[in-house]
Amino acid sequence: MSSNPGFESVSIVSDELLQRIRSRAAGYDEANAFFFDDLAELRDAGYLRMFAPTAIGGLGFGLERVAREQVRLATAAPATALALNMHLVWTGVAKTLLDRGDDSLLFVLREAAEGELFAFGNSEAGNDLVLFGSKTRAEPQPDGAYRYYGTKIFTSLSPAWTRLGIFGRDDSAPDAPLLVHGFITRDTPGYTILDDWNTLGMRATQSSTTVLDGAEVPADRVFRKLPAGPSADPLIFGIFANFEILLAAVYTGIGERALELAVEAAKRRTSMKNDGRAYSDDPDIRWKISEAAIAQDGIYPQLDTLARDVDQLANHGAQWFPRLVGLKVRATENARFVVDQALRVSGGSSLSASSELGRLYRDVIAGIFHPSDGESAHSTVANAWLGPIA
Repeated sequence: MSSNPGFESVSIVSDELLQRIRSRAAGYDEANAFFFDDLAELRDAGYLRMFAPTAIGGLGFGLERVAREQVRLATAAPATALALNMHLVWTGVAKTLLDRGDDSLLFVLREAAEGELFAFGNSEAGNDLVLFGSKTRAEPQPDGAYRYYGTKIFTSLSPAWTRLGIFGRDDSAPDAPLLVHGFITRDTPGYTILDDWNTLGMRATQSSTTVLDGAEVPADRVFRKLPAGPSADPLIFGIFANFEILLAAVYTGIGERALELAVEAAKRRTSMKNDGRAYSDDPDIRWKISEAAIAQDGIYPQLDTLARDVDQLANHGAQWFPRLVGLKVRATENARFVVDQALRVSGGSSLSASSELGRLYRDVIAGIFHPSDGESAHSTVANAWLGPIA
């Protein structure tokens, strides 16, 4: 039984589709392969169009609804859900901006409604400034276009994206460097996708390294130029809000599934010491499962509320970013705790490479590496409450 009762009945992903997706997840993981079949079926179900307004062919969902869909999908295939997060972040950012009167990314929603798949090409090794700095060089062209030179890591959806969002630093005015954001298409020359994705978990995301070697973003696809450093531009809020909330949703789904598997194991396993009685009658097992359930139940209202606040244009002022990074850290750490409890309940069978719970254990580890990491999140929260270090 789901810990998020009542949602499944309204999901755009049918129970039958969810089961097919679950049945493929282990194979993708074992083969280190991309989820092409999942993507095709989810595209047909309207998954890529969730954030697009109905007037342009979308489903008109807000962030709260999309986050719930991602929780549900992640119970079946965490890597599929995590990779699709990147498309949903871009379409979510476009929706967040549009709701606030900014239509600069309306074309993202239009193209998503037409079936285009957006990916996120911002991450760089060693760039702890995240969105406030870039190691990628952005060279302005006479016609307003930009050419990009640099290396992007963790580019999820590498085998399938049709639109890649990238950014880099323009130092043509040394005293006023700019961070320039734009999109390239799959057929843009000047980039290479490396065959270097072979990881502990989240393998089906196929988040390969992308090397930009002069890839050109046309002038009409350059959608933001921001001063290097922290920025109050709504784009930054939109990216952080959608990225952190949708990440939290995926890991909440992992926790939900782990709890379900723990319950199944406790009812299935029997104890010779206790005359063949089920482990579900053992007080220690019951304690572990109840601790996991208490932890899991606490995440749903936080996830729903913060996503709803984005939809309803709530004004949290300077507390927005602490709340967003706080949710991400709580959700990922909570999922790790729930998976760990489930492993302890399930016994040695979960150590098998073919075990679903063993795969969840490997997948959930990825949560510690996504921004904002623990150090960055705590710095953000400390600055909000205590002010910056003098």
